[in-house]
Amino acid sequence: MKAAVVVFPGSNREHDIVDAIERSSGQKAQLVWHSERDLPKVDLIVLPGGFSYGDYLRTGAIAAHSPIMSEVKKRAGQGVPVLGVCNGFQILCESGLLPGVLLTNASLKFICRNVGLKVEHSDSLFTRRYNAGDVLSVPVAHGMGNYFADPKTLDTLEGEGRVAFRYCTAEGEVNAEGNANGSARNIAGIFNAKKNVLGMMPHPENATDPKLGSISGKPLFDALAEALA
Repeated sequence: MKAAVVVFPGSNREHDIVDAIERSSGQKAQLVWHSERDLPKVDLIVLPGGFSYGDYLRTGAIAAHSPIMSEVKKRAGQGVPVLGVCNGFQILCESGLLPGVLLTNASLKFICRNVGLKVEHSDSLFTRRYNAGDVLSVPVAHGMGNYFADPKTLDTLEGEGRVAFRYCTAEGEVNAEGNANGSARNIAGIFNAKKNVLGMMPHPENATDPKLGSISGKPLFDALAEALA
């Protein structure tokens, strides 16, 4: 599996993503600077976490207009899998590759801890190593992870099976107690219509090694490595 990880000014999880991909595929991903206008021929594109452009204007809003994003959109339209994590999710929303927006956490505080994450659908390249209903423990680290969309968009996501993950309690209960940041309907990750683009706020790359306290994120990268080998 050949993968490219796009790096923006302020990205800080690109090497974590590279490590996670290498653990699952045995191959190192290529880092691509945001000002490039072309991408190498790859099987997977990842937009990592961080604080692109210092979160000025709005999280992900400036990065969404970086030169490389035209090519990311083109490849996504051609069916190339694209994964956006945390700030990457924000960029995917701001670029129009995914619907909705990420707002300030309901608590108005930065959150950095492991959260419960419930797998909603396992019929995708990204989630095929999970079972629907599985409860994961994955870290979050964000101040603006509160997913919001209008009711019609939310109903469409639900009806088309495009909600990938929801925040939940350790017991798997999807409720206000398990909602880490106030996201609409506890949504933590969504797909595009073709399910080749996944955006999620939690960091699966930081749950791929027992030394990190959880390996709940490893099946996601294992699934990609297997499908794109």
